Amino acid sequence: MLWETIIGLEVHVQLATKSKIFSGASTSYGSSANERACAVDLALPGTLPVLNERVVELAIALGLAIDGNIASYSTFARKNYFYPDSPKGYQISQFEDPIVSNGRLKIVAENDLKIINITRAHLEEDAGKSVHGEYTDVTAIDFNRAGTPLLEIVSEPELKNAKEAVSYLKELYYLVTSIGICDGNMQEGSFRCDANVSIREQGAEMLGTRTEVKNINSFKYVERAINFEVVRQREILENGGKVSQETRLFDPEKNETRAMRTKEDAHDYRYFPDPDLPPILINEAQIDKVRATLPELPWDKRARYVEEYDLSLDEASMLANDYSVSNYFEKCLGESTLSPKFVAHWIVGGLFSLLNKHSTTISFSRVSPASLNELLGKIFRKEISANAGKRVLEIMWETLNDVDKIIDEEELVQISDDSVLQQSVDKIVKDFPQQVQEYKDGKEKILGFLVGQVLKQTQGKANPEIVKTMLERILKA
Repeated sequence: MLWETIIGLEVHVQLATKSKIFSGASTSYGSSANERACAVDLALPGTLPVLNERVVELAIALGLAIDGNIASYSTFARKNYFYPDSPKGYQISQFEDPIVSNGRLKIVAENDLKIINITRAHLEEDAGKSVHGEYTDVTAIDFNRAGTPLLEIVSEPELKNAKEAVSYLKELYYLVTSIGICDGNMQEGSFRCDANVSIREQGAEMLGTRTEVKNINSFKYVERAINFEVVRQREILENGGKVSQETRLFDPEKNETRAMRTKEDAHDYRYFPDPDLPPILINEAQIDKVRATLPELPWDKRARYVEEYDLSLDEASMLANDYSVSNYFEKCLGESTLSPKFVAHWIVGGLFSLLNKHSTTISFSRVSPASLNELLGKIFRKEISANAGKRVLEIMWETLNDVDKIIDEEELVQISDDSVLQQSVDKIVKDFPQQVQEYKDGKEKILGFLVGQVLKQTQGKANPEIVKTMLERILKA
């Protein structure tokens, strides 16, 4: 039997505010347990929530970026459930009147562009965190995250497989980090998603029973969790069983999902309007004010890099998708007369290699744009070779020394003087008579071998273009 997979994602984006959504408590990460939980967050008697105006501005920014409808009238509701990490016994969220609706996001699926519709994006507060294992036979609760502002972005069930889901999730990640509404730190829970997965017989109209895999905080785990869930549901149905509507958790060590609880529907939460919070009223002047602050969107930046700088789409994507990377790249261009393609090649190649080696990001690069430009200028002017440039880049990272000092200490200046190179070229011609004869017999590719031998003899300092010209002149004489 052929099956069709239907996936919808609910992405929880932590908004980049200094204080929480309904209190003045700090949102900073890494504090001692309950240090960032104030009386409002703990729902102590007599406390009332007050909306943080900044979260509305950030939600509007998202709405503009996805070409969504921004509600002129938006309300908060109480979502009732009873878990220990929810101090009120309910969560303040939005239900009937979300702040953003009917948006869209363009993704690449099977080498083609596809539009994924976004049903809604609504504001809500985060819950606390259950802590297991700290105390014998007792679960502790850390309320530091309680009240942290979230924007939940809900896609239509239009994703057809795990790879499409990851493509959508990455594009959304690039967007929210580029426009500055989220820091994107997945390890700290700033960007995480719930995956709603169902399957049905191919051609069927009715959706299958869905399961929700909760709180997945990496692209790799999203793909693995969805793939496991699709296989699990297919096996159940093909063996005559029924898929249960439930919430599941993904265990990355066992590479499997497991049941957590029965999946609730909206009516189970008994939503009703929050009497303590007035509606949010948004006018065109507020929207225009936010629109004026929006930076270039990642897909526009990718297209510009391809068009203006003649970069490949892969290069443009690697530079444009991450705001910190594009900022570094454009700082390099602003301080240099070198071609953007040349600069891009060295960032994507040499610098990215060092960042990966040291498990860090470009924000913490030990090589500044100015230092990289100085190095690239010397490579472009052929004062040092490209291979020597790679070595200088590595030493710059390790020592923070300037380019000239490293080149002097390592004796990396490129040799371009014919009279200096002549002795090395003559020696290689004499030492490799068989290869010389093969070249003369028409095997011209052997020239690369001979050039390599000269470079080896000069410890990589010889200018390869000059060496090639000298060898051709001698061998064709």
